[in-house]
Amino acid sequence: MKTAPLRTGALKTASKKAASLDARLDALRTVRDLGADRMPDTLTTELDALLARAGSRRALSADHTVVGLFGATGSGKSSLLNALVGEQIARSHVRRPTTSEPLAVIWQPTGATALLDWLEVRHRHTGTTPIDARASQLILLDLPDFDSIEATHRDTAERLAGQVDALVWVVDPQKYADAVLHTDFIARHSRHGAITIVVLNQVDLLPASDVQRVLDSLRALLADDGLRGVPVLATSATTGQGIESLRSAIGVLADARLAQAARLEADVAAVADRIPSAGTAVKSANGLSRQLVDRLGVAAGVDLVAGAVAGSYRKRSGQATGWPLVSWILRFRADPLARLGLGRLRSQKKSDPELHRTSMPALNAAGLAQVSLAVRGYADAVSEGLSEPWRAGVRQVGESAVESLAPELDRAIARAPLPTRGSWWWVLFAILQWVSVLSALVGVGWLLILAFIPVLALQLGAVPQVEGWPVTTLLIAGGVLLGILLGLAGAAIGSAVAAHRRRVARKSLLAEMNSVAQATVVEPVAAQLARAAQFSAALGAIKL
Repeated sequence: MKTAPLRTGALKTASKKAASLDARLDALRTVRDLGADRMPDTLTTELDALLARAGSRRALSADHTVVGLFGATGSGKSSLLNALVGEQIARSHVRRPTTSEPLAVIWQPTGATALLDWLEVRHRHTGTTPIDARASQLILLDLPDFDSIEATHRDTAERLAGQVDALVWVVDPQKYADAVLHTDFIARHSRHGAITIVVLNQVDLLPASDVQRVLDSLRALLADDGLRGVPVLATSATTGQGIESLRSAIGVLADARLAQAARLEADVAAVADRIPSAGTAVKSANGLSRQLVDRLGVAAGVDLVAGAVAGSYRKRSGQATGWPLVSWILRFRADPLARLGLGRLRSQKKSDPELHRTSMPALNAAGLAQVSLAVRGYADAVSEGLSEPWRAGVRQVGESAVESLAPELDRAIARAPLPTRGSWWWVLFAILQWVSVLSALVGVGWLLILAFIPVLALQLGAVPQVEGWPVTTLLIAGGVLLGILLGLAGAAIGSAVAAHRRRVARKSLLAEMNSVAQATVVEPVAAQLARAAQFSAALGAIKL
């Protein structure tokens, strides 16, 4: 009969990965820390347990290899242990209730005590001759039946299945296909193929012609469990069949001293398979952040303020460059910026823009809704491609920023540097306007003298003429016409400059909106995206 050899190749592969165990455990810690509130609590607890178990096992003897014999009631684990060791150990421990507590057989006690204490194995037997020349530092465990009606027996078997360095699944011809065996135990350790041996025990109960058929059936079931290609050995504690092959297989595990690292590698890989991916954000945040700033600007009244800057400039330009006899009326018109608590009034008061509040109307329900929709839309857009728990985290960060945005946006408007200074050309136009006024006044005064003060009129003589036009008429008409032309030109220039200043003011205001958006929304959201990326990178490092 042909039995499957031990997969030494798989163990060698594990040995190549042993050096990366530290890196994978570090990556697993990163995954646990970054994803603590993004994973189910049960999975987080499992990660904590695995990290604690890995740390504890690596702190204990690295020379000893712990191999556990696991099986159902009647599989013959204890008899197999006796056959492997060559002693009737079960009989020598008559005080030990049958299959109720684990029993350890050791051949090199030095360094094993602390390890067995950690495994909570109280019953210990020191063997005389190792089962294989390569297994002098082997610790062989006979474990309680995992299908026992006693819950404590099953709990002990499950606990130690997660702690031993290598697993030997002992099955018998009657129960080798039991669904509970495969679903609840073997399949759960499908990642541990490199440190797994399966034993079909009690083959002496089968007709010789059926042994190979049962072995093939068992291998097919194991393949369905995810353990394709694991060594499957046929043994009989009664006849001694296959005992030497099993001793040799266990000796290979013990000699390599790599089962511990391979076990932890498999544990990490197994838990990584169940960690949900964070996904990958698929959109660039740059363009989306500009859209966010524009929408926040609309809600905060950037266009209103920019329009007020333009209106304020036109008002003051009209006062400075309009015909003095009528431009004074503009002084009674309120300055648009002053109504908002901005502009020259703010500068004159020298208020701290970080503390200053504008006189703009507070955001109403519609405005707050605009802000909320803008932030939520940004969070949803930049988190597209992430899994739902991570997208929810990004949304939560965005929503938490909405409450503080309203006053921050108002302060941003208050501290924005607005173009409120006058223009140099105002002075030139003002001088020319007064020249036009004086010209008209001289002409009018001259006519009044001629009409009402005859004595002075005689002294002044006749009014000079230019091209047939009296100088007085030219002075009056020229002054009025010049004033009108200067007023029209000043209004045109003022409107052009006001439009430019509106654009400058809007740019300045949006820059402040951007600063607020970056600090309040974009950077916190970016931190969450970076967290998701780091989580994905760490998870990818585990799965390499």
